[in-house]
Amino acid sequence: MTQHPPRSVLLASPRSFCAGVERAIEIVERLLDQRGGPIYVRKQIVHNVHVVRGLEARGAVFVEELDEVPPGATVVFSAHGVSPAVRAEAVERSLDVLDATCPLVAKVHAEARRFADRGDTIVLIGHAGHEEVEGTLGEAPERMVLVETAADVEALEITGPVSYLTQTTLAVDETAEVVAALERRFPHVRGPGSDDICYATTNRQIAIREVAAQSDLVLVVGSRNSSNSVRMVELAARGGTPAHLVDDASEIDPAWLDGVTSVGLSAGASAPPELVDEVVAALRALGAVSVSTHTTATETISFTLPLAVRRAG
Repeated sequence: MTQHPPRSVLLASPRSFCAGVERAIEIVERLLDQRGGPIYVRKQIVHNVHVVRGLEARGAVFVEELDEVPPGATVVFSAHGVSPAVRAEAVERSLDVLDATCPLVAKVHAEARRFADRGDTIVLIGHAGHEEVEGTLGEAPERMVLVETAADVEALEITGPVSYLTQTTLAVDETAEVVAALERRFPHVRGPGSDDICYATTNRQIAIREVAAQSDLVLVVGSRNSSNSVRMVELAARGGTPAHLVDDASEIDPAWLDGVTSVGLSAGASAPPELVDEVVAALRALGAVSVSTHTTATETISFTLPLAVRRAG
């Protein structure tokens, strides 16, 4: 039998589901309970393959675009939000829409409309192709430009008033660099009244940074298309700790653990907590003799469900 060196596991807290993810998943679950399948969902409800598979097994049907949804059917918009054009298409197709857009994403959409109405050119800091970014850009496509890095800012040619918004799941420190570049280039640039990067993203980044500093290796549970999960891995790696993103325990490579006596573990905001439990069990089988938690914040936020899916009483 292979002998594994004793090692410890340090769990970052907060980790796993945030309030916006919990709300989005619960909307689909309640619709399935109340109406049965199929319940159509435009795009992945949240960016996690296990969540999607679980809902599919219960009768959810995930589609890329609304033309895949039968006229008059029930469709849920994902937590990442949609553009006004998508909402208009849903009306044209007489679809019964339940909106699972995270309220913090909806806040960014509202800011985009307000900034556009006052005549600003809006610089959106985010990742090209991400669903949240596409939805936000759709609020004022003629007045918005997308940048990903400080170098992108240097290439901007804008006259007149300038404001900026950000994707909610970005790395806090990297975003600060882009904002600083905007402020140097456009001294009168105006930002949102409060940070667009959501509390859950920020909290998970703070926690993983502190855990990584105490660990030889970091594992983050999350899917490849989960922006906030990827940012956590990048953050740990930038601090000098080897880090890997895993969808579940089956993706752990035992070779990663060679010479490792402490493993930091967290999960992105769209990763189910039971996946973390499974990773802990796998690490115990690979020699972990202790598991402790490092807590940097306590999250108490919750979001109200749409009236159409609330249970009476």
